[in-house]
Amino acid sequence: MNQATFPFSAIVEQTQLKTALLLCAVDPSLGGVLIRGDKGTAKSTAARALTDILPLIERVAGCAFNCAPHAPYQHCETCNTEHATAQADNVPFITLPLGATEDRVIGTLDLEQALKGGSRVFKPGLLAAAHRGILYIDEVNLLPDHLVDVLLDAAAMGVNAVQREGLSVTHPARFTLIGTMNLEEGDLRPQLLDRFGLMVEVTAPRDKVLRSEVVRRRIAFEANPTAYAANWMQQQQELRHRLTTAQQLLPEVLLDDALLDLISHLCCEFEVASLRADIVMHKAARALAALEGRSQVTSQDVRGAAELVLPHRRRRKPFEQPGLDQDQLDELMQQALQPPDQGESGADDDQENDQDNGESQDEQQVFAAASAGNVRKIEVDTVANRYASGKRSTAQDAPRGRVVRVVPDQNPSSLAVGATLRSAALRGSDDFQVTKSDLHQQVRTGKNANLILFVVDASGSMAAQRRMEAVKGAVLSLLTDAYQQRDEVAVISFRGESAQLLLSPTCSVDLAEQNLRELPTGGRTPLPHALSVALETLAKTSMPPLLVLLTDGKANVALNDGNDPWQESLRFATLLAERGVPALVLDTETGYLRLGKARQLAQALGAECLTLEELSAENLALTVRGCIK
Repeated sequence: MNQATFPFSAIVEQTQLKTALLLCAVDPSLGGVLIRGDKGTAKSTAARALTDILPLIERVAGCAFNCAPHAPYQHCETCNTEHATAQADNVPFITLPLGATEDRVIGTLDLEQALKGGSRVFKPGLLAAAHRGILYIDEVNLLPDHLVDVLLDAAAMGVNAVQREGLSVTHPARFTLIGTMNLEEGDLRPQLLDRFGLMVEVTAPRDKVLRSEVVRRRIAFEANPTAYAANWMQQQQELRHRLTTAQQLLPEVLLDDALLDLISHLCCEFEVASLRADIVMHKAARALAALEGRSQVTSQDVRGAAELVLPHRRRRKPFEQPGLDQDQLDELMQQALQPPDQGESGADDDQENDQDNGESQDEQQVFAAASAGNVRKIEVDTVANRYASGKRSTAQDAPRGRVVRVVPDQNPSSLAVGATLRSAALRGSDDFQVTKSDLHQQVRTGKNANLILFVVDASGSMAAQRRMEAVKGAVLSLLTDAYQQRDEVAVISFRGESAQLLLSPTCSVDLAEQNLRELPTGGRTPLPHALSVALETLAKTSMPPLLVLLTDGKANVALNDGNDPWQESLRFATLLAERGVPALVLDTETGYLRLGKARQLAQALGAECLTLEELSAENLALTVRGCIK
């Protein structure tokens, strides 16, 4: 047993988390589990502790591909020898660091072999090491997009295909994916989120007795890991035996057609688009039954599977928190399982529920309707020279990302191994040597995150003709796009005598939405101060910025007494333009007679100007042009 691993059996409470991990052990084809929760809630502890209770697997010592002895990888030199002998070993537990290179993950040319004999030999990566085991990613929501793409390909096909540096290799890569994350740091791409078969929300215990027990066990473990683990040896062995029995029983577990109909019914009622949900629920229900030592699935198994499979797959409104309505789940289960002649008994209650649901939807209309069905997207057609991992604009010479070309470089920061060796080989010398003149650099391109700074006019003129509702709706729509592109956002509002930085730059668009929702309207228009605060805020960021200004431009409060507010506004707009800040002005002025101040302001900013009416056009993408420095 690994002395540094806290015993799985000793974890206090967290019943649903432990169940999800055990189900993945019973049936690895479930696709793994995503563990979401606050810091310090035993997410990583539970994931790492799982390996100590997993039944051993058969493998050949020294095999870099973790081949199954009965079906070895055809190019595995270790397993395809005459004297290869399999023996029991622990299930691999491989950690994928956030800063890992693509070469380290998928594998690359074996440089040592190439230098020794000039031959091209594949050096397996982390995906090969995780085959038939667990691939663990801490803070998986922060994983760079180019590595997410690699994981999606491997998870979909069950193989890792490498086509690079003169190599063409395809090897098995079937693993259980376990990821942990904190929602405060942003969510996952939908494609990767759906690949996790199960999802669990974890929180720290609220009961003081449980909290003290957690602390007591952790302190005892840290004082003497070996002795503490020995005290839990019996419980660990019992769990391992339980998993072994469940794995053997699983092929015999039956789920009848009535329960399959129930699974499909639940998926439809919770508006789950992915058919993977139905399949994983079917597998999870069977695994639950096997874990309990039963060969027949019950409705409670289906309900337990639904709680793990559906929360991250149900269709959600923008900024709506993930989760599953337990009351709705209970009601759907009751409706599906009650005898047909009782179907009309609750008609009055259903009618009342429909009315309640209608009222609930009305309450949310203000915030959800603006974004529903048509998210306004901001497109950036410039190349930034500041890199921050994200998905919006293009970053040239990014430290991470796709390799687009290789170039000669005698001081490469990212060595292009294949091109370097080919250059040395082309000289045709019998004494194969790599010189400085052979070195080549990998040129990568990546996607940048941006800081989107919303500067919102909340003065009294915004109350006219309920313009503030349209303004908030426009920002909510753009916030949805920011959320999808992993941007940081900040919010400045201006009203009365001054502007205020309502929200400092953050990855949490939920906080931006909350600040916007609570934003009051009224007073004068201190536009110069707002642009001054914008300058100060953007000067402190290292991310490529985007400025989105929502105003009618009717400045009437100067930053300095005696100055013309409008001329001050134009001066600050010119300063922003001189700094190369890409900007977009949304003109909130309405009515037949318009002064056009916002459009003049946009000209000073070097920005495009759109009216709220133009913003509401169907399928509109807002293209921001400019030099992002």
